[in-house]
Amino acid sequence: MNIPKTSLPRVVIIGGGFAGMALARKILKEDMQMVLLDRHNYHTFQPLLYQVSTSGLEPDSIAYPLRKITRSSEKCFFRLAEVKSISAEENTVHTNIGDLVYDYLVIATGSKTNFFGNESIEKHGIWMKTVPQALNIRSLILENLEQATITDDPEKRKSLLNFVLVGAGPTGVELSGAIAELRNHIVPRDYPDLDPNEMNIHLLEGLDRVLPPMSEHASEKAHEMLEELGVKIHLNTMVESYDGHLVETNTDLAIKTETFIWSAGVTGAPVKGLNASAIVEKANRYEVNAFNQVNGYENIFAIGDIALMQTEEFPKGHPMVAQPAIQQGKHLAKNIKRLIRGEKLEAFEYFDKGTMATVGRNRAVVDLHKWKFSGFFAWFVWMFVHLWFLVGFRNRTVTFFNWIYNYINYDKAARLIIRPFKGHEERMSLDKEKV
Repeated sequence: MNIPKTSLPRVVIIGGGFAGMALARKILKEDMQMVLLDRHNYHTFQPLLYQVSTSGLEPDSIAYPLRKITRSSEKCFFRLAEVKSISAEENTVHTNIGDLVYDYLVIATGSKTNFFGNESIEKHGIWMKTVPQALNIRSLILENLEQATITDDPEKRKSLLNFVLVGAGPTGVELSGAIAELRNHIVPRDYPDLDPNEMNIHLLEGLDRVLPPMSEHASEKAHEMLEELGVKIHLNTMVESYDGHLVETNTDLAIKTETFIWSAGVTGAPVKGLNASAIVEKANRYEVNAFNQVNGYENIFAIGDIALMQTEEFPKGHPMVAQPAIQQGKHLAKNIKRLIRGEKLEAFEYFDKGTMATVGRNRAVVDLHKWKFSGFFAWFVWMFVHLWFLVGFRNRTVTFFNWIYNYINYDKAARLIIRPFKGHEERMSLDKEKV
């Protein structure tokens, strides 16, 4: 890997997501060598991926070069690499570009889409965890609209204009709301030969309410807002199969569609090599103690979505969202410094700052500890928080002006088919989620 030999402790971080980046930024100036590994050369602000997929933002607005983090220190390095496995006995990471010995290893590989064993959905569906996948969704939506304008077959047009999203968590709610706004404001102007009323957005959820992780108040308000936008919500409905054209469920509902978006869950993305006892099989996440040490290892840590830290308040581990990942990354930076100095480690305590989701223009829901609110003020809070946590001044500025432009003009300027959507077989080979 062409990493210089050093007498300093070497900390290797696998993954440049929220957790890995938070850790890396905190140990840049410390007396240690840091190597950051990731299969992409950028950090993705995943909460705004849905805006890339619905033409609201370009991908470079929510991506940040990882080398911008490591360039400020001569002791820190980034390598574009895919980690294949870990040899804990030899303190070595094996990648597609070579092997690297570590003193301390931090696994921050995040999560991947969970299909719950349904092979037909994995084969024919489309999902959104990365920038390329968000661009796939954008291209597919726009290409289907283009096809709908030229087809003479009414059944084919109906299938092209049916949009089915599975999973009414924050991603599903935000994505379905954004597609509804695309239909309500963009389609009538860009596609005058299409009837927007023919375009149907279906949101399917296996539980009895939308936004299950949030409060009942947030669920009720989000449900109302989605219906106001014209989204058709199907609760207690689980998808049994999708063959690329027809969605079949556990009820009488069956929908013909060419756009099937899966957002029904995630699972951990572990790296091969550690003992099976280190992984909680059902969650596919590493079991860690209060110091984020992986079960059975003193110098291997896991943070973020891949880490399952069971506490009295969180018996199933912390939520797989950005805030626990950021907080664990910052806390582990302090603990690694303590470990190197031979000091006692301090236990991690998660501070829940609340949850929020946007449904569309002037519509959002926010759950804080004591306050729960929705509507325009919640939407304003949502925008402020997401701008604040975007990495880089340029990204904040570009995103802010894009939002202002979209708000004033009821427009989405990024509705470009930059790269055509690939067939399912080719797409799976190109964009398959790897560890």
